[in-house]
Amino acid sequence: MTTPLDGMLAALDLTDTGARTSEDIFTGPSQWMPHGRVFGGQVLAQSLVAAMRTTPEDRFVHSMHGYFLRPGDIEAPITFSVERIHDGRSFSTRRTQAYQGGVPILSMIASFQDEDEGLDHQIDMPTDLPDPESLPTVADTLASVDHPVAKYWSYDRPFDMRHVESPIFLRVAGAHVAHQAVWFKAVDTLPDDPNLHRAALAYASDYSILEPVFRRHGLAWSTPGLKAASLDHAMWWHRYGRVDEWMLYVQESPNAIGGRGLSLGRIYDRAGHLLASVAQEGMVRLPRER
Repeated sequence: MTTPLDGMLAALDLTDTGARTSEDIFTGPSQWMPHGRVFGGQVLAQSLVAAMRTTPEDRFVHSMHGYFLRPGDIEAPITFSVERIHDGRSFSTRRTQAYQGGVPILSMIASFQDEDEGLDHQIDMPTDLPDPESLPTVADTLASVDHPVAKYWSYDRPFDMRHVESPIFLRVAGAHVAHQAVWFKAVDTLPDDPNLHRAALAYASDYSILEPVFRRHGLAWSTPGLKAASLDHAMWWHRYGRVDEWMLYVQESPNAIGGRGLSLGRIYDRAGHLLASVAQEGMVRLPRER
């Protein structure tokens, strides 16, 4: 029986078609989603894997910048074309385009670097937060809700997500603040491939990053008429960490205007090492009052 984690691993196991133009061509499947659109984290991670397949083994991704151009169709596979923009003495740059039906649904550029010595500092992880084991699971929170989206969030995602503040699936409890923190990890052990863990971290980074925008304005995911979509996604990998161990995602929204909201995030391992930083702007719209 296929598990949610198996589904993610299958999606990230891209096929090299053998086709070559001036670019490298790969294909990958789309995972089922209850709303019928491809999950943004999935296509981000797949685009990153495609780029990784074309870089030297001793160079690792340190940054990625992507734009979501069109909604993806879960019924169709995705084609990825990778342009080898540059290979220097220490850095490699790749551009990945993800296509469905002959048109791009995501455009991403990523940079890879040899391991190197240099300056070292970080913003410390908050220390006054509860342990993830003491927090309710999504399934605990949504146990009484009989809805396909609730069932998917509870049982069909490859990551265990536990909000430090109460989640905003059905309502926003407490103060309407523009920040939150979420513990997360893969639901089971992943293979030891470091690039797989880096790609899976990109996958998971898209789940809750816009929630500080919603929380600030008292909007739950279930708000009637709420429309939200990721517009772009940037990520920087600082230190290596395993996504099958608990990580803390600290998030804040510095601004919302013009139907768009911006969120920033920092991802730490449980020992307090800053693993990655994330930025995303999303479309957030509410129905006009009549």
